Amino acid sequence: MSDSELPQKAHDILKAVSYFSGLDAAALTSVERATFRRVYDAEQVILLEGEPCSGMHILENGWLKVSKIGMDGREQILQTLGPGDVFNALSVFTDAPNQATVTALETSAIWLVQRAALLKLLEEHPSLARQVIRELAGRVQYLIRLVEDLSLRSVEARLARLLLEQAEGASVQRRQWATQAEMASRLGTVPDVLNRALRKLAEKEMIRVERHQIQILDKGFILEHE
Repeated sequence: MSDSELPQKAHDILKAVSYFSGLDAAALTSVERATFRRVYDAEQVILLEGEPCSGMHILENGWLKVSKIGMDGREQILQTLGPGDVFNALSVFTDAPNQATVTALETSAIWLVQRAALLKLLEEHPSLARQVIRELAGRVQYLIRLVEDLSLRSVEARLARLLLEQAEGASVQRRQWATQAEMASRLGTVPDVLNRALRKLAEKEMIRVERHQIQILDKGFILEHE
């Protein structure tokens, strides 16, 4: 992307984000001035848990994973992020360090909105403050559901839900980085247990596992199972 294209691209990216969609032209321009674009390679760390928060991030293209690492070195993937997703807002508005590590799964372009500009804007625009509250409440609800899944549902049930969430039509496309180890980390388990869960769903003719995709054969049955 050429330097001349960056201002318009920044405008388009920010305007599509719920936090900024209600801002007037002058306010949006002030955010654009505090926004920078960066490109990360696959496996490059974008945010490191515990480090000071630099600002809000918006994913333009590519895929990322949000994870926490246990004392034993085991990784728990909290979320995968795709184009248009916003991340690290919680740290921006709560004066906390980065709450998780974010890593690029493939080459990814990201826009960083500096924290100081966002805090100033928050004081001047009540509509932004209301949107922040709504977004943070939604994040808390997501984390509550995650804890519920990890503590109360079997791996098989968690897998069924994940497949439904990721399905495009009747299939889940398996990206190059979507290894069974990555999927197991997302479900809070290990690859061997995940393999058994996949086999069980396949034996029940709920899914068919192929090299580059997982076909959902009986969505209604999965819904009941989940």
